[in-house]
Amino acid sequence: MDSWEKLKQECLACRRCGLCETRTHVVFGEGPQDAEVMFIGEGPGEQEDLSGRPFVGRGGKLLDDMLELIDLSREKVFIGNMVKCRPPRNRTPEPDEIAACLPFLRAQTALIRPQIIVLLGATALRAVLGPQMRITRDRGRWVERKGVWMMPMFHPAALLRDESKKRPTWDDLRQVRDKLEALHG
Repeated sequence: MDSWEKLKQECLACRRCGLCETRTHVVFGEGPQDAEVMFIGEGPGEQEDLSGRPFVGRGGKLLDDMLELIDLSREKVFIGNMVKCRPPRNRTPEPDEIAACLPFLRAQTALIRPQIIVLLGATALRAVLGPQMRITRDRGRWVERKGVWMMPMFHPAALLRDESKKRPTWDDLRQVRDKLEALHG
């Protein structure tokens, strides 16, 4: 895909899987088209489906706070999801739903050309880096693929459910900040 607008229009009209039947809005993602950092989550929740924007509920507020801790903001990063439509009852996206949306995410990544991708949660981690990956074991570890640095970390929703995950997530965030500084040399 060579045009951001063409990609967005194709995504907004997508009917590749059953999630299109129950969505209110496609959540394409948002942020600068030249963002150095991408954050990729699992899929839209209820608030995201209603607004058409990623990470706007309680988890989104926490993500905003997390970004602020490392001197980033929504205006500086691209935020998206593995699937662009809300799975019913906020269930985990099925493998075929992820496969249907993956070309959109790959095209977004190719157009943005980020230096760092942060994979938020187990679903994004496994879909991007492989089914053998485990979020509790592999979070906080850098993986370099095709010149892009990727790091899995806990999803903000997991932090809302389990406070003990906040400390390791702060450590991961500092690594993201430090890697971005190192890339700027």
